[in-house]
Amino acid sequence: MPQQKAPVFDTAADLRLASREGRFAAPTSGQSKGFQQGNVVILPRDLAADFLRFCVVNPKPAPILGVSEPGDPALPMLGEGIDIRSDVPRYRVFRNGEPAEGLTDISELWQDDFVTFVIGCSFSFETALLQARIPVRHIEASRNVPMYVTNIQTHSAGPFGGPMVVSMRGFSTRDAIRAMVISAQMPQAHGAPVHFGDPAAIGIKDINAPEFGDAPILSPGDVPVFWACGVTPQSAIRKARPELAIMHEPGHMLVTDLPTDA
Repeated sequence: MPQQKAPVFDTAADLRLASREGRFAAPTSGQSKGFQQGNVVILPRDLAADFLRFCVVNPKPAPILGVSEPGDPALPMLGEGIDIRSDVPRYRVFRNGEPAEGLTDISELWQDDFVTFVIGCSFSFETALLQARIPVRHIEASRNVPMYVTNIQTHSAGPFGGPMVVSMRGFSTRDAIRAMVISAQMPQAHGAPVHFGDPAAIGIKDINAPEFGDAPILSPGDVPVFWACGVTPQSAIRKARPELAIMHEPGHMLVTDLPTDA
């Protein structure tokens, strides 16, 4: 059944304020169209250099939009007044590499040595798909995008590595080709897909059972198209097993002030 529709915020600043005030804690797909969205990774400073190298050698799943100064919750390069401790709708806290709790505010966990990484998100190209009149089925149904762990291995950097996570959208053959062309022009939002067609070829056993997000909506004749996903660092966190790390809940992004056509 379709989920209850969340309120729609036209600007990134309005959505961040609603998140900060506890008025919004839903997936951000379809929100604040025209603004880039970002996955969030928060790590202690002593792991930041290795994680930065992980992103550099894995630009498809981890294109960097911005990096904070140690201990500073602001990200002025991404938006005025951002406070990363409260401006993400939902957070996932990892302890020793495993998800331990979900929060809507991480102020009480904040440390003076935390460094925040914001990584590009495929939600950012969905605006371009909608403008091209390409249906995005999970947005139409007010659902989260399905995300899957694959057999595609990332390049390791220090303790970070592990399998790539992908997001999937189903299209008619014609729209699938158009979606590939449009997304290829947006490398900061993962660029062109990494696979289309048979999910088993990239290690997905059951397309109806994603590891993250909601089950897919596929119409007869749809071609499943898979993009590298910014949830991939959660696989890297599981491998590195830091004592404490904080990320976004999959599908619940930081919405920045950067335009999607930048």
